Amino acid sequence: MLLERRDFDAVRQEKGRLRSYLLASLKNFLAKAHRRATTIKRGEGRPLVPLDELLARERADLEPTDALSADRIYERRWALTLLEQVLARLGEEYRVAGSTRLFEELKQLLADDPDRPSQAQIARELGIAENAVKQAFHRLRQRYRLLLREEIAQTVVASDDVENELQHFIAVLQA
Repeated sequence: MLLERRDFDAVRQEKGRLRSYLLASLKNFLAKAHRRATTIKRGEGRPLVPLDELLARERADLEPTDALSADRIYERRWALTLLEQVLARLGEEYRVAGSTRLFEELKQLLADDPDRPSQAQIARELGIAENAVKQAFHRLRQRYRLLLREEIAQTVVASDDVENELQHFIAVLQA
């Protein structure tokens, strides 16, 4: 680098020895190399994040994302898993009976979604009478309740506890 930059042209014999000049040049070179290496470690070229902003991010990461307690989250997941199991069993029954399409349409009515189709729309889509859809949905809900009771009965020891567990299940979902 000394030769490329023609640094020797600036060296004057009257200003000092060549050995001193080379030693100072080597020290400067090593210091710059060290600064470059540590700059890369510190994130060369990337914008710095202010410490206050970093601390605010850490505090936000530590805050709970859900207002529910851990117990309530656990209970809610249990209730939702139970509903999924019941719905899967019900879907399997309809599949075995050859009514998968009817089940898929009626299943939408179980959800509390404002965009769900009406019974009249389902009747038109399936090409059956609206009254038939109403009856099929009524039967689906009855079977859903029965399967839900069966699933809950599997989680309790005594059959007398099923009603209490069902009420607890409903309370968990409403919370």
